[in-house]
Amino acid sequence: MNIIIVGAGKVGYTLAKYLSIDGDNITIIDNKDMALEHINNSLDVMCVKGNCTSLKVLNEAGIRETDLLISVTESDELNMLCSLASKKLGVKHTIARVRTPGYDEDITLLTAAVGIDLVINPEKAAAVEIAKLIKYPSVCSIDDFSDGKVNLVGFKVSDDSDLEGKQISDIRFIRGNVLFCGIEKNDEFIMPRGDYIFEKDDKVYVIGEHKDIQNFFNKLGKYKKKVKRAMIVGGSKIGYYLAKIITEAGVNCKIIERDVKICEQLNDLLPNSIIINGDGMDEELLLSENLLEVDSFITLTGRDEDNIIASLLAYNKSVDNVITKITRDNYKDIGKAVGINSIVNPKLVTAYKILRYVRALKNKKKSFIENIYRICNDKAEAIEFIVNSDTKNIGEKFKDIKFGKDTLVATIVRNNKIIIPTGDDYLKVNDRVIIITKNMKVLNIDDIFSGGDKWYEL
Repeated sequence: MNIIIVGAGKVGYTLAKYLSIDGDNITIIDNKDMALEHINNSLDVMCVKGNCTSLKVLNEAGIRETDLLISVTESDELNMLCSLASKKLGVKHTIARVRTPGYDEDITLLTAAVGIDLVINPEKAAAVEIAKLIKYPSVCSIDDFSDGKVNLVGFKVSDDSDLEGKQISDIRFIRGNVLFCGIEKNDEFIMPRGDYIFEKDDKVYVIGEHKDIQNFFNKLGKYKKKVKRAMIVGGSKIGYYLAKIITEAGVNCKIIERDVKICEQLNDLLPNSIIINGDGMDEELLLSENLLEVDSFITLTGRDEDNIIASLLAYNKSVDNVITKITRDNYKDIGKAVGINSIVNPKLVTAYKILRYVRALKNKKKSFIENIYRICNDKAEAIEFIVNSDTKNIGEKFKDIKFGKDTLVATIVRNNKIIIPTGDDYLKVNDRVIIITKNMKVLNIDDIFSGGDKWYEL
């Protein structure tokens, strides 16, 4: 596909990186020399300097041969204007980042009027991801499939997890539909068999039915059925959306923010939350605001350094569930090195949603991509497909089919029933199929059948 990305910031760079890996022809428009130089030196994409509203600049970028325009500048209004202009110039599909809370309620009417096919709000999407993590202390990631019926959860093997030194086949407390589908070890992704023995600091991925995943983590001591109190450091847009989500779920929410004006705004927007004007790095303030009594502590300031420091303060006070926003890739590694497990990166949340949309556009005929997530530092993907009548091997038992290398059919959802497949299972039309694969160019479910490996049981 020919894709134009307007805006060479963090989100624009991440999108260009992922989409160029997928083989798309990418052009980035921005008016900042430094941002374009960084992308030009790092990625195999075309860079165009200029104002994205200029017809001359758009023509130079190849707007009339473009299949998709993605506008992710800092301005919501500019992003919507780019979408409107590109549609008038013949672009088939448009995606725009719209972040302002004031637009949120009217976004459907706005997008219909402007002609945006997909609206992305990174802050709101990140808040939704954080809200999922709040009930799971020390869990690294939670990805949802089939409208939340299936969860893929990543967590580290720790001293208190009762897994270290055990073989997968010997674990007896698992009940229901739960599958160990991946291990991250030494920056490599392993699809484990039943004889795999867990080691401390392994990052383990399990997939299964929502209620069975809850039961599994309850056994591990990593699930809290009722969260009563949450403390948020940073009154950012993410903080606003998160507070709104969790207070509606009955959680008492307290936000600590340095800026008095932001505190005043949040006080009007969030009448059911407590807003504190203060420094979230101040240990004395945190303790005076009952840090030791909170169930979840979330750091959402605009500085990764501050988020890491505040998280470490909470960890040192034995807060059960600490969630940290980190946007810089190298800081993510630093966070992990000092023991921070639950990390949320808004630009990645955004990139995954757009990547799913782009692959779905490429693949209208065979099987629709419903969800896609990158896992294990981008070394593997978890993809949900909907099977249609054109899909290969329908009705054939998996044990009689040759599958692609390093590809696993992890879960099938059929008529709302969750199936962890064996060699005797098969595909039917309208099945939702979740696969785990190291092949980063899977566009449709037929791609998992090319390669030559027979089905094997984990």
